[in-house]
Amino acid sequence: MKRNILYLIILITAIACHKDKEAFDKDANDRINEQLGSYQTVITGAANGWMATLITKLGNTYSFYFRFNENNRVFMYCDFDTTTASVLKESSYRLKSLQQPCLLFDTYSYVHLLADPDARVNGGFYGGGLLSDFEFSIDTLTTDSVKLTGRFNGSTAILRKASAQDRAAWENKQVRDNMVGLSSLGKILNYFKRLTYNGTEYEIQINNIYKVAIITWKDAAGTVHQVITPYFISTTGIVFTIPVVNGNTTINGFTIIGFNTTTNSIQVRINNSDATIAGAIRPVSPDVQAARRWWQWGADAQSYWYSWNGFHVDGVEDAFNLKSLKTDSSQYYYLTYWPGVKPQTGASFDALIPFYYIPRIDDIDFIYGTAPKPTFQTDGRVTFSLLGDLTVGPYPTSGPAFKTKDQFYNSNGYWFVQTGESSYDMVSAKDAKTWVTWVHQ
Repeated sequence: MKRNILYLIILITAIACHKDKEAFDKDANDRINEQLGSYQTVITGAANGWMATLITKLGNTYSFYFRFNENNRVFMYCDFDTTTASVLKESSYRLKSLQQPCLLFDTYSYVHLLADPDARVNGGFYGGGLLSDFEFSIDTLTTDSVKLTGRFNGSTAILRKASAQDRAAWENKQVRDNMVGLSSLGKILNYFKRLTYNGTEYEIQINNIYKVAIITWKDAAGTVHQVITPYFISTTGIVFTIPVVNGNTTINGFTIIGFNTTTNSIQVRINNSDATIAGAIRPVSPDVQAARRWWQWGADAQSYWYSWNGFHVDGVEDAFNLKSLKTDSSQYYYLTYWPGVKPQTGASFDALIPFYYIPRIDDIDFIYGTAPKPTFQTDGRVTFSLLGDLTVGPYPTSGPAFKTKDQFYNSNGYWFVQTGESSYDMVSAKDAKTWVTWVHQ
């Protein structure tokens, strides 16, 4: 009986092997190499290269141009900044099977720039950058499109075969020029920017690092609407990945035409119609609880908000030159606001302090500061009054710290705009041309 069972197993195995041989006339490695070869034929066969959009794990979107050759070299542009959008970068790539077919960018390139773990390179997080990828699994591949998924952070990329016009737009610096046009928003000195289109005013905020646009408006009934959308720079202008829909009006982005120095506004086109972006001195719809949330976080956490640059004034960062502050043994580190400080004795108080870094003992300390009292207005503004100085020595009567103090206690107060989970902008209600960015770790 055992011998019969053994014969049966041998017979089944032989039949299975025979069928497998009939089904596959090549072994697994040969089939994989053949598939990778066909993939390389497709990506190198696009004479004008590929247009691509890459969406990181954070959700920010970047546009790329790729051109692959048969010698495993890839040439690219990217809309990360005006340099990457205008200087052709050459690096290498590989097609490799890692449980499934993969496209690997294997020498440093603009793709790696987004994933660089050094936050100084891309403005992302230390240790993670912008949470992007440079090794991708190939999900689908046709002669006209390729869909990819990052192997580490799960970022996604879609490649579309480029036309001769697409290629020329990158090579002729059209995308770079669109980025320069977007940067003209900085010529409008007001923090708040208004896009006026088809009879509606839209407040538009652009985050150039995280590639996010925040669009806020009120409808005819006074209801506030907001769309937070990633954006990227294309050959035709700024493209929103999530459209702004206001009734019968849909805004998918805009094309910048030029800057009008007379009206201090940007001329744009939306859906083939003229529109403008100009400055404003208050938000379309103030977040009346933002200042309280900002203050309450510090009080609850018994921690502080800090700003590297202090006040931005009339287009100038660190307008009061706080970074020049130093003593014989230390130098300015950052400006802090500490809500609800609880001393060992006495009532709690707020503290506005420019901290100093002491290199020889690797520590931070303060020399002088002030005790503010915030007053939260019903319209969302907050004003600060001076309770007194917090000094180790006499408080300066001129210079960067004095100017910061003078600005901080401006009687017009400030609007607060939450820009992230751990960041707020405090904007002067006088003319919105002065603001400070507060963050916490």
